[in-house]
Amino acid sequence: MIAKDQNKEAANLPELDKVVHEPARLKILAYLSVVKSADFVFLLSRTGLTYGNLSSHMSKLEEAGYIEVEKEIKDKRPHTMLSLTDAGRTAFNDYRQNMLELLGEE
Repeated sequence: MIAKDQNKEAANLPELDKVVHEPARLKILAYLSVVKSADFVFLLSRTGLTYGNLSSHMSKLEEAGYIEVEKEIKDKRPHTMLSLTDAGRTAFNDYRQNMLELLGEE
């Protein structure tokens, strides 16, 4: 009887977005959720990721349509700005809500 109840309960759990759920990408989205935009160097320092890791996760988030990436040359150096798209903000907020449900907070 307990196993059936647990299976029923598990079937009702919300689905988590695997793109958002990865810890490094979750950090990136969390920082971007509270600012209009952030540059690559700022996110490097805040997330603790390496250049290659941040670049890789940034690409995955961009492919998913969750962030917008603007690259330009500023003072003869590459400058990359990241910002959340509407889809990214929705995905992040949905993820937060789903986690609250999973933890029984909602």
